[in-house]
Amino acid sequence: MLNPNLEEIQLTKEEYERYSRHIILPEVGLEGQKRLKAATVLCIGTGGLGSPLLLYLAAAGIGRIGIVDFDVVDHSNLQRQVIHGTSWVGKPKIESAKNRILEINPYCQIDLYNTRLSSDNALDIFKPYDVVIDGTDNFPTRYLTNDACVLLDKPNVYGSIFRFEGQATVFNYEGGPNYRDLYPEPPPPGMVPSCAEGGVLGVLPGIVGTIQATEAIKVILGADTTLSGRLLLFNALEMKFRELKLRPNPERPVIEKLIDYEQFCGIPEANAADEQQQQSVPEMTVQELKATLDQSNQDYVLVDVRNPNEYEIAQIPGAVLVPLPEIEQGPGVEKVRQLLNGHRLIAHCKMGRRSAQALEILKNHGIEGINVKGGITAWSREIDSSVPEY
Repeated sequence: MLNPNLEEIQLTKEEYERYSRHIILPEVGLEGQKRLKAATVLCIGTGGLGSPLLLYLAAAGIGRIGIVDFDVVDHSNLQRQVIHGTSWVGKPKIESAKNRILEINPYCQIDLYNTRLSSDNALDIFKPYDVVIDGTDNFPTRYLTNDACVLLDKPNVYGSIFRFEGQATVFNYEGGPNYRDLYPEPPPPGMVPSCAEGGVLGVLPGIVGTIQATEAIKVILGADTTLSGRLLLFNALEMKFRELKLRPNPERPVIEKLIDYEQFCGIPEANAADEQQQQSVPEMTVQELKATLDQSNQDYVLVDVRNPNEYEIAQIPGAVLVPLPEIEQGPGVEKVRQLLNGHRLIAHCKMGRRSAQALEILKNHGIEGINVKGGITAWSREIDSSVPEY
């Protein structure tokens, strides 16, 4: 409820001291701090965006915070997911987040939902909360979050990040636009790489997540100026902000129920196509590759189709770099042809998908090859642990 009975909300002596820098702001004051204490906020995800926004919401005095996540802390998270620490690697993210939040503010009530958000549970999870904050990194969950917020009439504080760029806005607030006004249709699967594939500057989610926390606080305080109707774009490399106007689309479809968002975003079809593509290409395991590499009679050429910066991180001995974009654009095909010179082709990438794509293209040019199943990731895990995993 964004209009709580503030007469029932009391601050302790310690809370007056804790929130004193808020309370002396005319735009917040005692009434505003009581609103923050009465507020309930749900954060979806405790990753790059969820980490800073949870820290600042807790520090600001939000009375009840719900956290939805089903993942565990990984070493690769620590470059940007600042709510987690090294001692929490391998443990549930929501437990790590709760531990850190209560260190910052023991007055917060923390609700944990160690589950994957779905059409079956979203409405029940969302109902008790005043504001929902989308800290996710995939299109099905973003559409699901949006539609659940529309059905329940909840403000949806949105943010997204990729490489050096981020964006933020407030959806479904006081008649403003929702996510479907920005993205009426999802992009084709694989069109937008994930942060795991394309990378992300570690501080970027800190900036965008803090903006999300700011907007959530402003919504709770009833501020006149929020990002509703405005999409804020940030480029960290150029250190520039831009703003685009957003308006409700009168022709957008009416949201009447939650649907299968994996299907809506084309995920099953894309997965089936990937599986079919990989099945059409001969494969070898990393154990078989190791046996081949150990043979004295080397009748093969091992081609690595990853990007040059990935190749700098880790290599399989003897692999020659021919990036997939070069193969897609043509020059790489002739380079592979020259490298082979009568030898058989073995190709690998990070996990096997890109090398399967490369081999399909090469096959169309009369070059047959074998794909390394699991790529260099499997090599690192199963053959040589000294090879860095990224």
